[in-house]
Amino acid sequence: MPTLGYEWALLALGISVALVASSHALLNKRDPRAAWGWIIVCWLFPLGGSLIYFLFGINRLKAHAQKLRPPSAAHTPAVDSGANTRRELGVPASLVELVRTADALTHLPLVSGNSLEILHNGEQAYPAMLASIDLARHSVAVASYIFDPDRCGEAFADALGRAHARGVEVRVLLDGYAEMLVLGRGGRLLRRHDLPVMRFHPPGLIPPSLHVNLRNHRKLLIIDGVHAFTGGMNISDRHLADDPGNPYPETDIHFALTGPVVAQLLATFLEDWRYASGETWNPPAATIHASGVSTCRVIADGPNESVGHLAHVLFAAIAAANHHVRIMTPYFLPSRELSAALEAAALRGVTVEVLLPAATNHRMVRYAMLHGLPYLIDAGVRVYRRPQPFAHGKLFMIDDDYAQIGSANFDPRSLRLNFELNVEVYDPGFSKRLTAHFDAVRAASEPISAAELRAQMLPKRLRNAFCWLFSPLL
Repeated sequence: MPTLGYEWALLALGISVALVASSHALLNKRDPRAAWGWIIVCWLFPLGGSLIYFLFGINRLKAHAQKLRPPSAAHTPAVDSGANTRRELGVPASLVELVRTADALTHLPLVSGNSLEILHNGEQAYPAMLASIDLARHSVAVASYIFDPDRCGEAFADALGRAHARGVEVRVLLDGYAEMLVLGRGGRLLRRHDLPVMRFHPPGLIPPSLHVNLRNHRKLLIIDGVHAFTGGMNISDRHLADDPGNPYPETDIHFALTGPVVAQLLATFLEDWRYASGETWNPPAATIHASGVSTCRVIADGPNESVGHLAHVLFAAIAAANHHVRIMTPYFLPSRELSAALEAAALRGVTVEVLLPAATNHRMVRYAMLHGLPYLIDAGVRVYRRPQPFAHGKLFMIDDDYAQIGSANFDPRSLRLNFELNVEVYDPGFSKRLTAHFDAVRAASEPISAAELRAQMLPKRLRNAFCWLFSPLL
């Protein structure tokens, strides 16, 4: 009898735990397939399956990120770029719904009067950035995912040190995870000049912190609140693509910006700095004047936001495209929804082109990318393999009117896990310059066919599919 009572108690416990776990999946999973899968696992293996669900099935990341860093625009009234304003800003009628989508998500206005300069590789970007630091009079704000303690890192540390020595207020924000990978040497290099340096979500044991997925991937340099640089480039010798002595060259694209959008870039940095340091930094106020014809807006995104800003704006932009969608990215693992949007655009006659590097610096990511490409190519998406060296640049353009530049890749890490920053640009002239660069790279690239990918040996296809299973975390 005691044995029978134990079995009944175990059965009751299993049923109770399975009921709680499956109810949680039913209420919280947005995809019915995922909900069904977890419910079946919980009831087939009431104790073991429920334990697996509680360990791996619950998205603690977003909840944890929101707890650590509340959504930036949670209490900010939504902006409405009205019809008259849109016409004054030169936004085409075909992009009105896109503007409204970004209005509702970012709570920031479109601002006109901006100027953007395209900078290719470290050879163009770093001299311009260093010269700007040397001209700083009041403040310098730096955010970099990677700050390598190499020749470029030393050059930036020296320039920032000189600015600090002449009384300029300097703040440097580095990602904690990336700093851990270089054993904190980037931060130590900067602290030799007595510079204020903070790490964003530094992993560690004391105090306990293992937020390796909550990374700040933003790249910003803001001078006196009036000049800014952003894009995909870190601070590293690797971006000196033309240096024959560089063993791991990477091409990339960065941008110099002036005009009212710089205030939005600075506001994003100040929020990140306040979160990482606890300090409310108020750099000297700057007077920003119109300096060009580009209409821009910052799109800041991260796992602390209740709705993915970048992903939703990308959906709206792809849906608004009438002629062309151009994507340049080093990592291309679009979600099922973004894949469907690209396929739908191609099927309705829009030319969708994707430029990918022939090889990546993360082999597992490359294998996962190869698994998903045949389905897009079957729908009419044109995918190209660009020649080496590794290409780290990121661009997104539709038609000849709209572009996004910044730090985000076309993968789950950027669109779900990282803190990212893009700038959307409404300017036909700027788009034409980017299109010329895109077309030149495409002309030197090799098209990828679905037949080629499906003709790979079975072990390679299995390898690619296995790596693809981990795509949400790559």
